[in-house]
Amino acid sequence: MKKTLIMGILNVTPDSFSDGGNFFEKNLAINHAKKLKNFGADIIDIGAESTRPGFEKISVDEEIFRLKKIFPEIKNIFEKISIDTYKPEVAEFALKNGANIINDVSGLNDKKILEIAKKYSAQIIVMHNRKFFGNVIEDIKNFFMEILKICRENNFDEKKIIFDPGIGFNKNFDENIFILKNLRELRKSVENKILLGASRKSFIGQATGFDIKNRDEATGAVCVLAISQGVDILRVHNVEMISKMCKIADVII
Repeated sequence: MKKTLIMGILNVTPDSFSDGGNFFEKNLAINHAKKLKNFGADIIDIGAESTRPGFEKISVDEEIFRLKKIFPEIKNIFEKISIDTYKPEVAEFALKNGANIINDVSGLNDKKILEIAKKYSAQIIVMHNRKFFGNVIEDIKNFFMEILKICRENNFDEKKIIFDPGIGFNKNFDENIFILKNLRELRKSVENKILLGASRKSFIGQATGFDIKNRDEATGAVCVLAISQGVDILRVHNVEMISKMCKIADVII
């Protein structure tokens, strides 16, 4: 049976849209990581700079300072550790200290990320995060092909790329829904793993009227639908609830 991997979110930020400030202190962050593991997370995704809509950029030094609170201690909890950053210097710090995945929400804007990932034999999650015209699914598929071409040109192992269609990034409500209806088409377009990050996002609020604190059940529904269309990894906040939903979805689907 294929197991859908669950990526638990740990934001060591004061301003993330859902849990900003909740795990900014070291002990709170480490304890939350342990809970995520116990609840069934296969991967932990650690972010030290919020990328919510309208976020304020922070310096490389500040981002690394925040991460030093939990690195390298986090590798005693998780084998698979993802660093949520688009900055090569931050990625290298994390990989040196136990991370093995770079989660680049910029869509590989800085090609130095490839060099650093190659140096440490790391995987890269590459997100579709660009303005486009026309059919969003076709643009995402074209983007996937462009990234694989860049990998070949830079002698980077294509198999180490994980694709994220980028729900909520440069997309409106209708485009987000259209992506979710057509995940199977994206699944067929590449052999690489596909990750979905829809947890608690604003499109759920728009569709249901639920505020951020009440979007976990709806997130779970989205995740089960994603599993039915072949998505490999689900990035979520409420690992306890959604890992239980995914266990039965995996058995049935």
